[in-house]
Amino acid sequence: MKSCSRFLILLSLILCIGNANGQETYNLLKKEIQKVQRHNTNQDHMLDVILKKVDDLLWFERVGDIAHVDKLYIYGPPNANKPNPTAMGVNNPVKFWTYVFIPKDIDPNKKYPLIVLPHGGVHSNLSTYYTHIIRELVSQQYIVVAAEYRGSTGYGKSMYEKIDYGGLETEDVNSSRQHMIDNYEFVDKNRVGIMGWSHGGLITLHNIFDHPDKYKVAYAGVPVSDLIARMGYMTQSYRDLYSVDYHIGKTAHDNVEEYKRRSPAWNTHKFKNTPLLIYTNTNDDDVNVLEVQHLIKSLKADGKKFQYKIFQEVPGGHSFDRMDTKIAQEIRVDIYKFLAKYLSPNKPINTIKKLRKAAYKY
Repeated sequence: MKSCSRFLILLSLILCIGNANGQETYNLLKKEIQKVQRHNTNQDHMLDVILKKVDDLLWFERVGDIAHVDKLYIYGPPNANKPNPTAMGVNNPVKFWTYVFIPKDIDPNKKYPLIVLPHGGVHSNLSTYYTHIIRELVSQQYIVVAAEYRGSTGYGKSMYEKIDYGGLETEDVNSSRQHMIDNYEFVDKNRVGIMGWSHGGLITLHNIFDHPDKYKVAYAGVPVSDLIARMGYMTQSYRDLYSVDYHIGKTAHDNVEEYKRRSPAWNTHKFKNTPLLIYTNTNDDDVNVLEVQHLIKSLKADGKKFQYKIFQEVPGGHSFDRMDTKIAQEIRVDIYKFLAKYLSPNKPINTIKKLRKAAYKY
């Protein structure tokens, strides 16, 4: 109803713009447009919250037979962007939710490996898109923690605008790892792996760069690797997500060093010796393969040891190894074999047959 009323006001103003005082009418029109934009933005966030609550119910439906599903409220570092440095609570830690998936068949008196799983997307969340991957991990008796780090959607405008891409979101994810170690005695702190795709791949890389002693192994799938190159080939609306005042606040042109700081390909000198596997795909329509090629070349130039594979035109593009196709399942088996070398799960998946039974029940 409010949107309709505002539309009628806008229409009236447009119809009389030629008859009234030009500047006065223009100012009124501008104010009304801004009101409509704010209203629509708030509605979008409200819809995201509703969709997130619906998807949360689906988690219990889709993995509840094999996993205890929980959602914890924890915290990471204070916000880096402080538009009002004197505001009450401005230096308080940022509070956020994190998913926890615990296999139902574990013995709480024993120790089990932990997988840290940062979700992808500039603004996104851990959705049931990852159902089969969670089932595959839990079936191997991995405990999984997946942080809804700052900037995630489904938690309102305030959380959305705390985004810190390639920045403190990394620390949120690491905080979720530490929370599991501090609060669950059956989590083995010496067997912690991290894996993520796309933006989650970027967070994975930054975590092993910044906290090399905390992770035993890492997998980065189609990782965002070079934000400077990315700003060049993506659209203006995408670039705007980074340069808004509540985020980086400047374009790559205006502050190239800040974009380099947030890009794994420009920080490979920080990489130590965490076993690392990187997969990418030449027909990726989101993270262009040139970004990951830059990452690979930088790691090699710095004399780092790691494993990688550039897949050639595998159907699925950006999602090629997360899908329900046979080739995606075969690739995930290889990923799990790599992780198992360093995390030693009790029930490793090393065949397609085992993967299908874990993920699809047959």
